[in-house]
Amino acid sequence: MKSPLKTMAVSAFAVTALLSAAPAAADDLRYVLVSHADDADAWWNTIQNGLALGGEQMDVSVEYRNPPTGDLADMARIIEQVTASAPDGLITTLADFDVLSGPISAAVDSGIDVIIINSGTPEQAREVGALMYIGQPEYDAGFAAGQRAAGDGITSFLCVNHYIAQPASSERCQGFADGLGVELGNQMIDSGTDPSEVQNRVMAYLNANPDTDAVLALGPTSADPTIRALDQMGLAGDIYFGTFDLGGDIVPAIRDGVIQWGIDQQPFLQAYLPVIVLANRHRFGVLPGNNINSGPGFVTADDLDLVAELAGEWR
Repeated sequence: MKSPLKTMAVSAFAVTALLSAAPAAADDLRYVLVSHADDADAWWNTIQNGLALGGEQMDVSVEYRNPPTGDLADMARIIEQVTASAPDGLITTLADFDVLSGPISAAVDSGIDVIIINSGTPEQAREVGALMYIGQPEYDAGFAAGQRAAGDGITSFLCVNHYIAQPASSERCQGFADGLGVELGNQMIDSGTDPSEVQNRVMAYLNANPDTDAVLALGPTSADPTIRALDQMGLAGDIYFGTFDLGGDIVPAIRDGVIQWGIDQQPFLQAYLPVIVLANRHRFGVLPGNNINSGPGFVTADDLDLVAELAGEWR
């Protein structure tokens, strides 16, 4: 079945599509996207789909690279390898400025056009010399979620951080605390990424802190085991539960009232738009004048039908 998002993408970027139809497609443009995700993180499937569709529509070559275990030092080496291969454009996350800013700046210095996506900030993207930033400001998204939860009467929470080594993930938890107007303190746990371990650590925290009002997960890696933890504890649907991102288990949990909302940062756009921007820059010398915020947007049970159809593939 033809994906509705493909149709939407073509419509939303009709001008771009017309430009890409101009006789400039035989230029062998090559773009490489490097992420910080490990191989087990299925959330990045949407990123890869957006990258592939952008490459197909713009008639350019695209590649996806990542450190298999999520190790950021390994990611830095991958960026150096990509730079040595001299692509026309590098699309990369900036998960840790201290680790990755050097290799990214070196890519810029070598003449490669760089766009930062997903993590990092517009200010950091500018500092490393990138063309622009496309993504969701993580602290701002957490803060907006905290304000929403505060309006629903929440005063305490557990933040299930499955990637605590990435500073951007902690910014989500800190923003949530600030939005609530409370100290983060020990309300953030390092859950790891193993599903059984995440489930056990969530259960241990809630057993030790039975007055906890809410749970915040940072994506499917932590949300899916948390759903199972709450179900096993008899808390599913009774404790306030919000999560970043969407996925196959998150969507039905929203529909069933187990999760109140998912924060959609629209990862499809984070990979698709850079390809469009880079191709048109290289073919026509045009570049948007501003960074692009792909989120946050809150998905609730009220607007779930289309999202449910696309979750885990295009949303």
